[in-house]
Amino acid sequence: MKQIIAMGGGGFSMEPENPLLDTYILNQSGKNNPKICFIPTASGDSDDYISRFYTFFEKQECQPSHLSLFRPPTRDLESFILEKDIIYVGGGNTKNLLVLWKEWDLDVIFKKAWEQGILLAGVSAGSICWFEEGVTDSYGDRLEALKCLGLLEGSNCPHYDGEKDRRPSFQAFVDSRKITPGLAADDGVAFHFIDKELHKIISSRPNAKAYKVYNENGVKEVELETTYLGSL
Repeated sequence: MKQIIAMGGGGFSMEPENPLLDTYILNQSGKNNPKICFIPTASGDSDDYISRFYTFFEKQECQPSHLSLFRPPTRDLESFILEKDIIYVGGGNTKNLLVLWKEWDLDVIFKKAWEQGILLAGVSAGSICWFEEGVTDSYGDRLEALKCLGLLEGSNCPHYDGEKDRRPSFQAFVDSRKITPGLAADDGVAFHFIDKELHKIISSRPNAKAYKVYNENGVKEVELETTYLGSL
């Protein structure tokens, strides 16, 4: 079973006191004590980000580790990745993430991991990267459309309610066909894909929402059914 959980925002880095999304990710691995590996590439392997990952996950029933491309743990990155149960990609600069991954062949390794049943997850840049395209602030001065890995069809926009320019920019990109139609997630919302199909939309916040955005005689936005994890 191939799984991807793409978070528009939330998780330990944005909601350290709200474990709902990260606990959900751990529970999807099917393991009692899963090996979860944090990939902080998009943040430039920020020591603070890595520390916050361990602060949260060392308290959970799992085996946390991380992969730094600036201080790689081994030359054999493929073996290092393929012995994990969950890959968790952090936020930051998606453009730089993709460039570094391709230089280190991680794009190929992560696809192999996904095909072998290792769960891929991530927030913000770690959500966008799995889709064909995404809306990114990687270039600094304004949001842009970005070609990504393409494991999932269509486009993705995180932080739909959390950053004021996200919603109008994504809709404008879809309307002008600068980007393919796709999915948008408020902070606290995650899309759970199984075998490339959208299986479930879950949230860590009671009022957080998800949307389908497409072009049909002009841009259209449709709210999608979202399950609040706190009510389960």
